[in-house]
Amino acid sequence: MRKVKRLVYLVLTVVFMMSLLAACKKGDVKETSETKQETKDNGEKEENKQETKTENDKHNPVTLTTVSMHGGTDPNAANYQEINKKFMNDYSYITIEDDSQTSDQDWKTKIAADFAVGNEPDVIQFFTDANASDVLAADKFVTIEEIKAEYPDYAKDTLPAALEAAVNPDGVQRAVPTTGFWEGLFCNKDLFDKYNLELPTDWDKMLKAIETFKENDIIPIAVSLNNVPHYWVEFLMLAAAGPEGFTTVPESAPEDWVKGLEMFKTLRDLGAFPVDTDTIDNDFAGELFKNKQAAMQLDGSWYAGGIPDQDNTVVVSFPVIPGGKAEPGFMVGGLSSGFYITKKAWNDPDKRDAAVKFVMAHTCSESVQKYWNGNGTAAAKVEPLADMTPLGISGLNYSSAATSISTPTDARIKQEAYNTLTAGIVDVSTGARTPADLIEEVLQVNAR
Repeated sequence: MRKVKRLVYLVLTVVFMMSLLAACKKGDVKETSETKQETKDNGEKEENKQETKTENDKHNPVTLTTVSMHGGTDPNAANYQEINKKFMNDYSYITIEDDSQTSDQDWKTKIAADFAVGNEPDVIQFFTDANASDVLAADKFVTIEEIKAEYPDYAKDTLPAALEAAVNPDGVQRAVPTTGFWEGLFCNKDLFDKYNLELPTDWDKMLKAIETFKENDIIPIAVSLNNVPHYWVEFLMLAAAGPEGFTTVPESAPEDWVKGLEMFKTLRDLGAFPVDTDTIDNDFAGELFKNKQAAMQLDGSWYAGGIPDQDNTVVVSFPVIPGGKAEPGFMVGGLSSGFYITKKAWNDPDKRDAAVKFVMAHTCSESVQKYWNGNGTAAAKVEPLADMTPLGISGLNYSSAATSISTPTDARIKQEAYNTLTAGIVDVSTGARTPADLIEEVLQVNAR
Protein backbone atom coordinates (compact mmCIF):
# COMPACT_ATOMS: atom_id res chain seq x y z
CA MET A 1 0.00 0.00 0.00
CA ARG A 2 2.83 2.29 0.91
CA LYS A 3 4.54 1.42 -2.40
CA VAL A 4 1.37 2.39 -4.28
CA LYS A 5 1.11 5.69 -2.45
CA ARG A 6 4.77 6.36 -3.02
CA LEU A 7 4.35 5.61 -6.74
CA VAL A 8 1.33 7.90 -7.02
CA TYR A 9 3.22 10.65 -5.24
CA LEU A 10 6.18 10.22 -7.57
CA VAL A 11 3.96 10.38 -10.66
CA LEU A 12 2.23 13.55 -9.44
CA THR A 13 5.55 15.15 -8.69
CA VAL A 14 6.86 14.39 -12.17
CA VAL A 15 3.66 15.73 -13.76
CA PHE A 16 3.87 18.91 -11.70
CA MET A 17 7.52 19.46 -12.62
CA MET A 18 6.80 18.91 -16.31
CA SER A 19 3.88 21.35 -16.29
CA LEU A 20 6.00 23.92 -14.46
CA LEU A 21 8.78 23.48 -16.99
CA ALA A 22 6.31 23.84 -19.86
CA ALA A 23 4.90 27.01 -18.33
CA CYS A 24 8.37 28.43 -17.93
CA LYS A 25 9.16 27.63 -21.56
CA LYS A 26 5.90 29.22 -22.65
CA GLY A 27 6.71 32.27 -20.56
CA ASP A 28 10.13 32.36 -22.15
CA VAL A 29 8.52 32.30 -25.60
CA LYS A 30 6.12 35.10 -24.65
CA GLU A 31 8.90 37.12 -23.13
CA THR A 32 11.00 36.55 -26.20
CA SER A 33 8.10 37.67 -28.44
CA GLU A 34 7.55 40.82 -26.39
CA THR A 35 11.26 41.49 -26.33
CA LYS A 36 11.43 41.11 -30.09
CA GLN A 37 8.52 43.56 -30.55
CA GLU A 38 10.12 46.02 -28.16
CA THR A 39 13.43 45.71 -29.97
CA LYS A 40 11.62 46.28 -33.28
CA ASP A 41 9.81 49.36 -31.92
CA ASN A 42 13.00 50.80 -30.51
CA GLY A 43 14.72 50.12 -33.79
CA GLU A 44 12.01 51.98 -35.70
CA LYS A 45 12.23 54.90 -33.27
CA GLU A 46 15.97 55.06 -33.66
CA GLU A 47 15.58 54.83 -37.42
CA ASN A 48 13.04 57.70 -37.39
CA LYS A 49 15.33 59.77 -35.18
CA GLN A 50 18.20 59.11 -37.54
CA GLU A 51 16.07 60.08 -40.55
CA THR A 52 14.99 63.28 -38.79
CA LYS A 53 18.59 64.06 -37.85
CA THR A 54 19.72 63.43 -41.42
CA GLU A 55 16.92 65.65 -42.76
CA ASN A 56 17.75 68.42 -40.28
CA ASP A 57 21.44 68.21 -41.19
CA LYS A 58 20.53 69.14 -44.77
CA HIS A 59 19.39 72.62 -43.68
CA ASN A 60 21.36 75.69 -42.76
CA PRO A 61 20.86 76.98 -39.20
CA VAL A 62 17.95 79.43 -39.06
CA THR A 63 16.92 81.93 -36.40
CA LEU A 64 13.24 82.79 -36.70
CA THR A 65 11.93 85.93 -34.98
CA THR A 66 8.33 85.50 -33.87
CA VAL A 67 5.68 87.57 -32.09
CA SER A 68 2.28 86.51 -30.79
CA MET A 69 -0.60 87.76 -28.65
CA HIS A 70 -0.16 84.79 -26.30
CA GLY A 71 1.75 86.64 -23.62
CA GLY A 72 1.17 87.71 -20.02
CA THR A 73 -1.89 86.05 -18.51
CA ASP A 74 -3.32 84.87 -21.83
CA PRO A 75 -4.83 81.40 -21.20
CA ASN A 76 -3.11 80.02 -24.31
CA ALA A 77 0.37 81.32 -23.47
CA ALA A 78 1.45 77.90 -22.14
CA ASN A 79 0.06 76.11 -25.22
CA TYR A 80 1.91 78.50 -27.51
CA GLN A 81 5.22 77.92 -25.75
CA GLU A 82 4.65 74.16 -25.66
CA ILE A 83 4.15 74.08 -29.44
CA ASN A 84 7.28 76.20 -29.90
CA LYS A 85 9.33 73.80 -27.76
CA LYS A 86 8.15 70.76 -29.73
CA PHE A 87 8.78 72.62 -32.98
CA MET A 88 12.44 73.27 -32.08
CA ASN A 89 12.84 69.63 -31.05
CA ASP A 90 11.45 68.50 -34.41
CA TYR A 91 13.55 70.99 -36.36
CA SER A 92 16.84 71.24 -34.50
CA TYR A 93 18.30 73.62 -37.07
CA ILE A 94 15.62 76.27 -36.28
CA THR A 95 15.97 78.59 -33.29
CA ILE A 96 12.95 80.65 -32.29
CA GLU A 97 13.46 84.10 -30.81
CA ASP A 98 9.99 84.90 -29.51
CA ASP A 99 8.62 88.17 -28.14
CA SER A 100 4.99 87.48 -27.22
CA GLN A 101 3.12 90.03 -25.11
CA THR A 102 -0.39 90.97 -24.01
CA SER A 103 -2.24 92.56 -26.93
CA ASP A 104 -3.06 95.89 -25.27
CA GLN A 105 -3.04 99.30 -26.93
CA ASP A 106 0.64 99.94 -26.11
CA TRP A 107 1.58 96.64 -27.75
CA LYS A 108 -0.44 97.44 -30.89
CA THR A 109 1.27 100.85 -31.12
CA LYS A 110 4.71 99.24 -30.74
CA ILE A 111 3.98 96.67 -33.47
CA ALA A 112 2.81 99.39 -35.86
CA ALA A 113 6.00 101.37 -35.16
CA ASP A 114 8.21 98.30 -35.75
CA PHE A 115 6.59 97.67 -39.13
CA ALA A 116 6.92 101.31 -40.09
CA VAL A 117 10.71 101.34 -39.54
CA GLY A 118 11.48 97.89 -40.98
CA ASN A 119 11.83 96.11 -37.64
CA GLU A 120 9.05 93.59 -38.25
CA PRO A 121 9.46 89.93 -37.16
CA ASP A 122 9.51 86.94 -39.50
CA VAL A 123 6.16 85.61 -38.27
CA ILE A 124 3.52 87.40 -36.24
CA GLN A 125 0.13 86.53 -34.81
CA PHE A 126 -1.89 89.74 -35.14
CA PHE A 127 -5.35 91.14 -35.74
CA THR A 128 -7.08 90.64 -39.06
CA ASP A 129 -9.80 93.32 -38.82
CA ALA A 130 -9.68 97.12 -38.67
CA ASN A 131 -7.26 96.90 -35.73
CA ALA A 132 -4.61 95.83 -38.24
CA SER A 133 -5.04 98.87 -40.52
CA ASP A 134 -1.76 100.60 -39.61
CA VAL A 135 0.28 97.41 -39.93
CA LEU A 136 -1.41 96.38 -43.18
CA ALA A 137 -0.65 99.81 -44.63
CA ALA A 138 3.06 98.98 -44.44
CA ASP A 139 2.51 96.20 -47.02
CA LYS A 140 4.89 93.77 -45.30
CA PHE A 141 2.83 90.54 -45.40
CA VAL A 142 2.77 87.69 -47.92
CA THR A 143 -0.65 86.54 -49.12
CA ILE A 144 -1.90 83.01 -48.52
CA GLU A 145 -2.41 82.62 -52.26
CA GLU A 146 1.28 83.32 -52.89
CA ILE A 147 2.38 80.93 -50.15
CA LYS A 148 0.10 78.10 -51.33
CA ALA A 149 1.51 78.43 -54.84
CA GLU A 150 4.81 77.11 -53.47
CA TYR A 151 3.49 75.20 -50.44
CA PRO A 152 0.13 73.64 -51.46
CA ASP A 153 -0.42 72.14 -47.99
CA TYR A 154 -0.18 75.51 -46.26
CA ALA A 155 -3.28 76.07 -44.06
CA LYS A 156 -4.59 72.68 -45.25
CA ASP A 157 -6.32 71.96 -41.93
CA THR A 158 -8.02 75.35 -41.72
CA LEU A 159 -11.75 75.35 -42.50
CA PRO A 160 -12.64 77.40 -45.61
CA ALA A 161 -15.22 79.45 -43.67
CA ALA A 162 -12.57 80.25 -41.06
CA LEU A 163 -10.09 81.48 -43.68
CA GLU A 164 -12.80 83.61 -45.21
CA ALA A 165 -13.73 85.01 -41.80
CA ALA A 166 -10.11 86.03 -41.18
CA VAL A 167 -9.83 87.95 -44.45
CA ASN A 168 -8.36 91.45 -44.11
CA PRO A 169 -10.55 94.54 -44.67
CA ASP A 170 -9.26 94.83 -48.26
CA GLY A 171 -10.59 91.35 -49.04
CA VAL A 172 -7.17 89.65 -49.18
CA GLN A 173 -6.34 86.51 -47.18
CA ARG A 174 -3.00 86.82 -45.41
CA ALA A 175 -3.51 85.34 -41.93
CA VAL A 176 -4.21 81.76 -40.84
CA PRO A 177 -6.48 81.78 -37.75
CA THR A 178 -6.70 79.32 -34.87
CA THR A 179 -9.71 80.13 -32.68
CA GLY A 180 -12.45 82.72 -32.21
CA PHE A 181 -15.98 83.11 -30.90
CA TRP A 182 -19.43 82.27 -32.22
CA GLU A 183 -22.97 83.49 -31.63
CA GLY A 184 -25.98 81.21 -32.03
CA LEU A 185 -29.58 80.43 -31.14
CA PHE A 186 -29.77 78.55 -27.84
CA CYS A 187 -32.87 76.39 -27.42
CA ASN A 188 -34.34 74.55 -24.44
CA LYS A 189 -34.84 71.34 -26.37
CA ASP A 190 -36.89 69.73 -23.59
CA LEU A 191 -39.52 72.46 -24.04
CA PHE A 192 -39.61 71.83 -27.78
CA ASP A 193 -39.99 68.09 -27.13
CA LYS A 194 -42.74 68.67 -24.58
CA TYR A 195 -44.92 70.37 -27.18
CA ASN A 196 -43.82 68.16 -30.11
CA LEU A 197 -42.10 71.06 -31.83
CA GLU A 198 -39.22 70.89 -34.29
CA LEU A 199 -36.20 73.04 -33.57
CA PRO A 200 -36.43 76.43 -35.38
CA THR A 201 -34.08 75.67 -38.26
CA ASP A 202 -36.31 77.49 -40.76
CA TRP A 203 -38.67 80.45 -40.42
CA ASP A 204 -41.89 78.42 -40.55
CA LYS A 205 -40.68 76.29 -37.65
CA MET A 206 -39.72 79.46 -35.79
CA LEU A 207 -43.22 80.92 -36.23
CA LYS A 208 -44.83 77.65 -35.17
CA ALA A 209 -42.67 77.56 -32.03
CA ILE A 210 -43.50 81.16 -31.13
CA GLU A 211 -47.22 80.53 -31.52
CA THR A 212 -47.18 77.31 -29.49
CA PHE A 213 -45.06 78.62 -26.64
CA LYS A 214 -47.14 81.79 -26.43
CA GLU A 215 -50.31 79.69 -26.11
CA ASN A 216 -48.74 77.72 -23.25
CA ASP A 217 -47.51 80.74 -21.26
CA ILE A 218 -43.86 80.18 -22.12
CA ILE A 219 -41.87 83.17 -23.36
CA PRO A 220 -40.73 82.23 -26.87
CA ILE A 221 -37.61 84.42 -26.93
CA ALA A 222 -35.65 85.79 -23.96
CA VAL A 223 -34.24 89.21 -24.87
CA SER A 224 -33.82 92.70 -23.45
CA LEU A 225 -34.48 95.09 -26.31
CA ASN A 226 -33.45 98.14 -24.29
CA ASN A 227 -30.21 96.69 -22.89
CA VAL A 228 -28.72 94.06 -25.23
CA PRO A 229 -30.64 93.84 -28.52
CA HIS A 230 -27.52 93.59 -30.65
CA TYR A 231 -27.55 89.81 -31.18
CA TRP A 232 -30.92 90.12 -32.88
CA VAL A 233 -29.78 93.20 -34.81
CA GLU A 234 -26.86 91.18 -36.21
CA PHE A 235 -28.74 88.02 -37.15
CA LEU A 236 -31.82 89.70 -38.60
CA MET A 237 -29.79 92.06 -40.81
CA LEU A 238 -27.41 89.24 -41.82
CA ALA A 239 -30.31 86.90 -42.62
CA ALA A 240 -31.85 89.59 -44.80
CA ALA A 241 -28.77 90.93 -46.56
CA GLY A 242 -26.46 87.91 -46.70
CA PRO A 243 -22.78 88.13 -45.68
CA GLU A 244 -21.69 90.55 -48.41
CA GLY A 245 -24.55 92.97 -47.95
CA PHE A 246 -24.31 92.77 -44.17
CA THR A 247 -20.58 93.49 -43.97
CA THR A 248 -20.59 96.37 -46.48
CA VAL A 249 -21.12 99.76 -44.85
CA PRO A 250 -23.31 101.79 -47.25
CA GLU A 251 -23.84 105.55 -47.54
CA SER A 252 -27.62 105.33 -47.22
CA ALA A 253 -30.06 102.83 -45.71
CA PRO A 254 -30.05 99.65 -47.84
CA GLU A 255 -33.32 97.85 -48.42
CA ASP A 256 -31.99 94.60 -46.97
CA TRP A 257 -30.95 96.20 -43.66
CA VAL A 258 -34.38 97.79 -43.43
CA LYS A 259 -36.06 94.44 -44.11
CA GLY A 260 -34.04 92.83 -41.33
CA LEU A 261 -34.91 95.45 -38.71
CA GLU A 262 -38.58 95.40 -39.72
CA MET A 263 -38.71 91.90 -38.30
CA PHE A 264 -38.43 93.35 -34.77
CA LYS A 265 -41.98 94.70 -35.03
CA THR A 266 -43.21 91.47 -36.62
CA LEU A 267 -41.80 89.39 -33.77
CA ARG A 268 -43.07 91.78 -31.13
CA ASP A 269 -46.57 91.75 -32.60
CA LEU A 270 -46.48 87.93 -32.49
CA GLY A 271 -45.71 88.05 -28.76
CA ALA A 272 -42.25 86.56 -29.19
CA PHE A 273 -40.57 88.75 -26.57
CA PRO A 274 -41.12 89.12 -22.80
CA VAL A 275 -43.87 91.63 -22.00
CA ASP A 276 -41.29 93.71 -20.12
CA THR A 277 -38.58 93.44 -22.77
CA ASP A 278 -38.27 97.26 -22.75
CA THR A 279 -37.29 97.40 -19.07
CA ILE A 280 -35.49 94.18 -18.11
CA ASP A 281 -31.72 93.87 -18.49
CA ASN A 282 -29.76 91.15 -20.26
CA ASP A 283 -28.94 89.25 -17.06
CA PHE A 284 -32.64 88.96 -16.24
CA ALA A 285 -33.40 87.77 -19.78
CA GLY A 286 -30.70 85.13 -19.38
CA GLU A 287 -32.28 83.87 -16.18
CA LEU A 288 -35.63 83.49 -17.97
CA PHE A 289 -33.98 81.11 -20.40
CA LYS A 290 -31.95 79.23 -17.79
CA ASN A 291 -35.04 78.73 -15.62
CA LYS A 292 -37.04 77.32 -18.56
CA GLN A 293 -39.41 80.28 -18.52
CA ALA A 294 -38.26 81.08 -22.05
CA ALA A 295 -37.61 78.69 -24.92
CA MET A 296 -34.95 80.50 -26.98
CA GLN A 297 -32.15 83.02 -26.57
CA LEU A 298 -29.55 84.44 -28.94
CA ASP A 299 -26.13 84.71 -27.32
CA GLY A 300 -22.45 83.94 -27.70
CA SER A 301 -20.19 80.96 -27.01
CA TRP A 302 -19.22 82.48 -23.66
CA TYR A 303 -22.83 82.05 -22.48
CA ALA A 304 -22.84 78.26 -22.85
CA GLY A 305 -20.76 77.47 -19.76
CA GLY A 306 -23.21 79.25 -17.43
CA ILE A 307 -26.30 77.29 -18.49
CA PRO A 308 -27.31 74.85 -15.71
CA ASP A 309 -29.01 72.27 -17.95
CA GLN A 310 -26.17 71.15 -20.18
CA ASP A 311 -28.04 68.00 -21.23
CA ASN A 312 -31.24 69.51 -22.68
CA THR A 313 -29.91 72.72 -24.22
CA VAL A 314 -28.77 72.88 -27.84
CA VAL A 315 -27.46 75.50 -30.26
CA VAL A 316 -28.95 75.76 -33.75
CA SER A 317 -28.33 77.92 -36.77
CA PHE A 318 -30.52 81.01 -37.04
CA PRO A 319 -33.24 80.60 -39.69
CA VAL A 320 -33.24 82.69 -42.85
CA ILE A 321 -36.09 85.22 -42.77
CA PRO A 322 -38.59 85.34 -45.68
CA GLY A 323 -36.89 86.89 -48.72
CA GLY A 324 -33.51 86.81 -46.99
CA LYS A 325 -30.32 86.50 -49.03
CA ALA A 326 -28.29 84.48 -46.52
CA GLU A 327 -27.68 80.77 -47.08
CA PRO A 328 -28.75 78.39 -44.31
CA GLY A 329 -25.91 77.85 -41.85
CA PHE A 330 -24.80 81.50 -41.76
CA MET A 331 -23.27 82.61 -38.48
CA VAL A 332 -22.13 85.71 -36.63
CA GLY A 333 -18.72 85.14 -35.11
CA GLY A 334 -15.18 86.33 -34.95
CA LEU A 335 -11.82 85.00 -36.01
CA SER A 336 -10.11 88.34 -35.64
CA SER A 337 -6.48 87.22 -35.40
CA GLY A 338 -4.15 84.87 -37.21
CA PHE A 339 -0.56 84.01 -38.11
CA TYR A 340 1.12 86.10 -40.83
CA ILE A 341 4.42 85.56 -42.65
CA THR A 342 6.29 88.75 -43.49
CA LYS A 343 8.05 89.48 -46.75
CA LYS A 344 11.30 89.76 -44.80
CA ALA A 345 11.13 86.04 -44.01
CA TRP A 346 9.66 85.07 -47.39
CA ASN A 347 12.48 86.69 -49.33
CA ASP A 348 15.09 84.70 -47.37
CA PRO A 349 15.16 81.11 -48.79
CA ASP A 350 16.11 79.52 -45.46
CA LYS A 351 13.67 81.54 -43.40
CA ARG A 352 10.89 81.06 -45.93
CA ASP A 353 10.69 77.32 -45.36
CA ALA A 354 11.12 77.69 -41.59
CA ALA A 355 8.36 80.30 -41.37
CA VAL A 356 5.94 78.11 -43.32
CA LYS A 357 6.72 75.14 -41.07
CA PHE A 358 6.23 77.34 -37.98
CA VAL A 359 2.78 78.60 -39.03
CA MET A 360 1.68 75.10 -40.04
CA ALA A 361 2.81 73.80 -36.64
CA HIS A 362 0.56 76.31 -34.89
CA THR A 363 -2.44 76.01 -37.20
CA CYS A 364 -2.67 72.24 -37.74
CA SER A 365 -5.66 70.43 -36.24
CA GLU A 366 -3.63 69.10 -33.31
CA SER A 367 -2.52 72.59 -32.25
CA VAL A 368 -5.91 74.18 -32.86
CA GLN A 369 -7.38 71.49 -30.60
CA LYS A 370 -5.08 72.72 -27.81
CA TYR A 371 -5.85 76.38 -28.41
CA TRP A 372 -9.58 75.74 -28.67
CA ASN A 373 -10.02 73.47 -25.61
CA GLY A 374 -13.80 73.53 -25.95
CA ASN A 375 -14.19 77.31 -26.05
CA GLY A 376 -15.63 79.28 -28.96
CA THR A 377 -14.82 78.61 -32.60
CA ALA A 378 -12.06 76.32 -33.83
CA ALA A 379 -10.57 77.28 -37.20
CA ALA A 380 -9.73 73.65 -37.97
CA LYS A 381 -11.58 70.39 -37.46
CA VAL A 382 -11.33 69.32 -33.82
CA GLU A 383 -12.62 66.42 -31.74
CA PRO A 384 -14.99 66.77 -28.77
CA LEU A 385 -13.22 66.76 -25.41
CA ALA A 386 -13.62 63.70 -23.20
CA ASP A 387 -15.49 65.69 -20.53
CA MET A 388 -17.54 67.77 -22.96
CA THR A 389 -21.23 68.21 -22.15
CA PRO A 390 -24.00 67.61 -24.72
CA LEU A 391 -24.39 71.41 -24.99
CA GLY A 392 -20.67 71.79 -25.60
CA ILE A 393 -20.80 69.18 -28.36
CA SER A 394 -23.85 70.92 -29.84
CA GLY A 395 -21.96 74.22 -29.93
CA LEU A 396 -18.99 72.53 -31.59
CA ASN A 397 -21.16 70.90 -34.25
CA TYR A 398 -23.01 74.16 -34.86
CA SER A 399 -19.89 76.29 -35.31
CA SER A 400 -18.04 73.64 -37.35
CA ALA A 401 -20.94 73.41 -39.83
CA ALA A 402 -21.14 77.19 -40.44
CA THR A 403 -21.41 78.02 -44.14
CA SER A 404 -20.26 81.58 -43.51
CA ILE A 405 -18.93 83.55 -40.54
CA SER A 406 -19.57 87.31 -40.40
CA THR A 407 -18.21 89.69 -37.81
CA PRO A 408 -20.64 91.83 -35.77
CA THR A 409 -21.61 95.32 -36.89
CA ASP A 410 -19.48 97.03 -34.23
CA ALA A 411 -16.38 95.68 -36.00
CA ARG A 412 -17.13 97.97 -38.96
CA ILE A 413 -18.75 101.18 -37.69
CA LYS A 414 -17.83 103.76 -35.07
CA GLN A 415 -18.85 103.13 -31.49
CA GLU A 416 -21.12 106.19 -31.43
CA ALA A 417 -22.93 104.99 -34.54
CA TYR A 418 -23.28 101.51 -33.08
CA ASN A 419 -24.72 102.93 -29.84
CA THR A 420 -27.24 104.91 -31.89
CA LEU A 421 -28.29 101.70 -33.66
CA THR A 422 -28.90 99.64 -30.51
CA ALA A 423 -30.59 102.52 -28.69
CA GLY A 424 -33.24 102.78 -31.43
CA ILE A 425 -34.42 99.16 -31.44
CA VAL A 426 -37.22 99.55 -28.88
CA ASP A 427 -38.84 102.30 -30.97
CA VAL A 428 -38.45 100.22 -34.13
CA SER A 429 -40.07 97.22 -32.43
CA THR A 430 -43.09 99.26 -31.30
CA GLY A 431 -43.49 101.05 -34.62
CA ALA A 432 -42.66 104.44 -33.12
CA ARG A 433 -39.81 104.76 -35.60
CA THR A 434 -39.12 103.26 -39.00
CA PRO A 435 -36.02 101.11 -39.54
CA ALA A 436 -35.02 103.27 -42.52
CA ASP A 437 -35.03 106.42 -40.37
CA LEU A 438 -32.87 104.76 -37.70
CA ILE A 439 -30.36 103.35 -40.19
CA GLU A 440 -30.02 106.71 -41.94
CA GLU A 441 -29.14 108.35 -38.61
CA VAL A 442 -26.65 105.59 -37.81
CA LEU A 443 -24.87 106.07 -41.14
CA GLN A 444 -24.78 109.82 -40.73
CA VAL A 445 -23.18 109.48 -37.30
CA ASN A 446 -20.68 106.98 -38.71
CA ALA A 447 -19.71 109.36 -41.53
CA ARG A 448 -18.79 112.24 -39.22
